[in-house]
Amino acid sequence: MSHPTHPPALSSKRPLIYVVEDDLAVARLVIHALEGFGFDVEGFHDGSSVLRQLPVARPELCVIDLGLPDMDGIELVRQISSRNNCGLLILTGRGHTFDRVMGLEIGGDDYMVKPFEPRELVARVRSILRRRAAVTLPTGAPQRRYASFVGWTLDCAANTLLAPDGTPHILGTAETQVLRTFVERPHQILTREQLMGQRDLSPMDRSIDVRISRIRRKIEDDPQNPKIIKTVYGAGYMFTAAVAWG
Repeated sequence: MSHPTHPPALSSKRPLIYVVEDDLAVARLVIHALEGFGFDVEGFHDGSSVLRQLPVARPELCVIDLGLPDMDGIELVRQISSRNNCGLLILTGRGHTFDRVMGLEIGGDDYMVKPFEPRELVARVRSILRRRAAVTLPTGAPQRRYASFVGWTLDCAANTLLAPDGTPHILGTAETQVLRTFVERPHQILTREQLMGQRDLSPMDRSIDVRISRIRRKIEDDPQNPKIIKTVYGAGYMFTAAVAWG
């Protein structure tokens, strides 16, 4: 699929979205829906094409199919997540729980299964971008960058978690958003909706549980018996460590 032709970019700097999809009909549907809601969109038919373009122009978000002709989409999500701080929405025909969990584990912000409703896709894209903006510019408070707790330091601007021994861990945007919500409100019970920044979260949506599991594996001595991020059954989660900002 060749890259779609777009009019010259406007000075208002609309968010740039990359769509990586080898099915031309699906790609056109996604691109048309996103352009109709004010996004600038570039389409790619394989993983290598988008990897070559990433250093040239960084998107705010990538919509990625898992069934690509030149590489597995899971590997593409992994590479983009490790190289770029952009949102990642997986759009695929794979509905198995394993694929869904794996996609979220390696840095995906959200996961949609085909067939899909274009308006829902746009809503999910907007939700990811809102969460990313909330991580960068928290509303109603001065921007604070470094949060320290039990030897760990979270750099909210660089999406980096520094271990007590000095080892840096690069976090995905979704992980940073969840961890920042915790460190800004320690010793409080936070619901899954508060941690995801969404209302009316489906009881079947396990995205937040996957993200907390990833964070626990980094900061807990025993992730199966967590001491820092506690599960409050029937209510949500609580961050129990003292936090200092600098």
